[in-house]
Amino acid sequence: MKLICFFWIFFFGIFINAQNSFELRDAKKTVIPFKFINNLIFIPININGAELTFLLDTGVAETSIFSLENKELKLVSIEKIKFSGLGGDRSIDGFRSENNIGRIGKNFMNDSMTVFIIMDQDFNISSHVGIPVNGIIGYHFFKNHPIVIDYISKKITIYNDKNLFRKKTKNFSELDISIEKNKPYIFADVEMTNERKSSKLLIDLGNSDPIWLFPKLIKDFVYNRPNIDDFLGRGFNGDIYGKRSRIHNFYLGDFKFEKPLTAMPDEYSIQHVSLVENRKGSVGGDIMRRFTVAFDYTREKIYLRKNRNFADPFHFNMSGLDFRQDGMEWTKDVVNLSAKKETQISASTEVFSNSLQYNFTLKPIFSIAGVRKDSPGAKAGLQKDDRLISINGRKTADMTLQKILEFMKSEEGRTIEMLIQRKSKEMLLRFTLEDPIPYQE
Repeated sequence: MKLICFFWIFFFGIFINAQNSFELRDAKKTVIPFKFINNLIFIPININGAELTFLLDTGVAETSIFSLENKELKLVSIEKIKFSGLGGDRSIDGFRSENNIGRIGKNFMNDSMTVFIIMDQDFNISSHVGIPVNGIIGYHFFKNHPIVIDYISKKITIYNDKNLFRKKTKNFSELDISIEKNKPYIFADVEMTNERKSSKLLIDLGNSDPIWLFPKLIKDFVYNRPNIDDFLGRGFNGDIYGKRSRIHNFYLGDFKFEKPLTAMPDEYSIQHVSLVENRKGSVGGDIMRRFTVAFDYTREKIYLRKNRNFADPFHFNMSGLDFRQDGMEWTKDVVNLSAKKETQISASTEVFSNSLQYNFTLKPIFSIAGVRKDSPGAKAGLQKDDRLISINGRKTADMTLQKILEFMKSEEGRTIEMLIQRKSKEMLLRFTLEDPIPYQE
């Protein structure tokens, strides 16, 4: 599964509990550090005393848990429900639990927290992120307080003092948003080739792509060429497929992005989704990470200021390979301690006594989760479930999933040499990175 295209969208057919709110207590502001992996934000949340990690996602209304990673969590007031949403035509069993105690940082508290528990293990995203992830949080994080996300320092600041917030954002560009069904929407201009069209888009921090467009909902839509058929992610109802391409330009207020990557889910994937009126798609994390971003849901505003990522090119995983982390294993590293010189006087010779020490460390195991048809990886003979040993001579056990993906997005024309294990056999395979969807006038 490609993390650059990996995202989660949850749709709940339920009513929001008005008391289910995070409040900032006894402080003018509080700062929360986050982990940033493949354009996605992960924050620590304590629920009923259990320390957990959640994906922060403006594209969801409710807070959900899909994995505990061997952690113990006591929940109260549980009832059974069903979820449905993007992808396919099936629903998923789950539970709702109310009146839990949630804490983010020292001062951001919710004494009546509602969480939804998803029982389907297909929704455990940890192996595709490379860190343990327990759940996802959206609207209730943003709804009561203005918030600033600094992608460079990897810190989120939550404000209780509106004057402090205004001072922080005085040099930002202010844009209107609308909060509909507890999610933020913005109008942006999409220029497929040479005509700019104003489009209503969901601001979706849980979508790691730059842009999503829904061809079925756009009049006279024509796919730009070249384009490829690809796996785009997974929703409640199954896998999401569609096409990937590039568009000419994308405009967000006065900000312009040239030749951004764009994903377009097929009609089948969105057939059961209840979309807000006039929505045409989403703007995702690969656009938002190029700014310091401030949200004020109460005033329906977003504030943007360019950061050093703004001019980054829109890179694509050119290998055609999806990767996953298959847990950890103990490995033995040999440490050669300093050689000790001993002099034997009678023989007038020097003897070196080497001392070896073995260090045992837990290191990650990576494998191939999928191979896109006709991609460089496929043509080289790589297959799903091949275990990775090294990439360009570097052991993958010493890498992170993020680092592996950086290799695959690094530079068109770069040669990748991959040592893999297939069953009991090791194989050395080579391919050249190639962008399958360069923009063409």
